[in-house]
Order: sequence, then C-alpha cells, then structure tokens
Amino acid sequence: MDLVAYTGLTVPWLALVGLIIVAAAIVQLGLGMGFGLTAAPLLALIDPELVPVPTLILGMLSSGWGAFGERHAIAWNEVATGAIGRVAGVAAATGVLAVLSDERGFSIAFGLMVGLAVAMSVFGRRIPFNRPNLIGVSALSGLMATITSVGAPPLALIYQDRPPGEARPTLAAFFALGCLLALAGLAMAGRAGLREVALAALMLPPMLAGILIARRLRGRFDRRYRPALLAMAGMAAVLLVLRGIA
Repeated sequence: MDLVAYTGLTVPWLALVGLIIVAAAIVQLGLGMGFGLTAAPLLALIDPELVPVPTLILGMLSSGWGAFGERHAIAWNEVATGAIGRVAGVAAATGVLAVLSDERGFSIAFGLMVGLAVAMSVFGRRIPFNRPNLIGVSALSGLMATITSVGAPPLALIYQDRPPGEARPTLAAFFALGCLLALAGLAMAGRAGLREVALAALMLPPMLAGILIARRLRGRFDRRYRPALLAMAGMAAVLLVLRGIA
C-alpha cells in the first residue's frame, strides 16, 4: 500500500509533520511527557485527522521506549495508582465523545483550568503529592488526552517537585499505559480507523530519529526540570484555548 497516497498528504506537508514529530519525541524522552502537547496543536492545523489517534499511537510508543530505557527507576506503585484515575477519565471521555457536538468548548474549558493550576503553582501554591490527588489529576489527564490528545499538564503540576530521575521514567510508564487506554476508548467511540493507523505509520521514522537525538541530550533537561514542566503546562493552556477559539 502507498501510505502517502492513501493518507492524502503531500510530500512538503509530510516533511513538516516529520520535523514536528522529531521535536515532540525529544521533549517526550527528556521530560517523560509532552509528546502530545508538542505535536498535537501543530498537527491539528495541518490535518485534523492527525489527532488524537495517530498522535496517541506515537505517544504510546515514544513513552514506552523512554520507560523501558529507565525501567529500573519506575515507581510502579505510582503508575498503578494513576492508572485508576486514568481509566475513570477515559471512560468519562468515551461517554462524552458519544454525544459530543462541540469539542471546542471542552478545549477552552480545559485550557482555562490548566492555566489556573499553573498560576497557582507559580505563585506558591502546590498540588500535594498524595494518593487521592494523584488519582484525581490522572482522571483529568485521561479525560483531556482522550478528547484533545493533550493529557500531560495535570501530571506535570503534581510531579513538578519530584526528582527528575524518578519522575521522568514513572511518567513515561504512566503515559505509555495511558495512551493505550485512551486509544481503546476512542476505538469504542468509533473514532479510530485505518487512515489514522496509516498516518501513524508515516510518522514513525521521524519519531525514531527524535528518540536517537534525545538520547544524546539526556541530562540537559534535568537542570531545569520544574521550570520546563510549568512552561509546558502553561503553553498547553494557551494552545488549548486557541484551539477552541479557532
């Protein structure tokens, strides 16, 4: 099968998509999250069908790669706790998608919520890291990721004060599992098809290139881990609102 012809994307657009995916993979392996945040808003402008399913497929693969590379440092008890909330969030999103007529309103609402959380964190308020809060932000992450393909910001806020060497692999493992759950929910809602899988296959080579580059940059992210997470969450807030308005 000629994937390029099947997806309908021209070579120049494919080249631009490839650059976006390379950058997203570098961010994902450096922070343990952020593939969807980096890629989704730009990919949606090129072709709305590039999100959420193709982005989630690649996010799952890049997260899984990062988690496997640092598997010795994964806090599996935190992944299991977060998975409880993630399942609840994906289930809620699946129900919403079945009757949803205006995804823009959800995007704006989520963007404002994330922006408020970032502002609280910057001005001295923290989300305490405990089991109930982890389940709660994981549920919100699952809801956001399934509907908008951007689910990292809530987890970024609760993990901002955790040591990078522990947080990064744990978040990577969580998002690998979370993307799989979101994809299952989207399939149940009838939002996943062969074209989305073909688009993900076309984006796989640049994702692998981004992973190779990220391996050489490992360690540079650690020095500015918390500011990077807050900046990423703040950027998500702005992009989600703009995406809803556009």
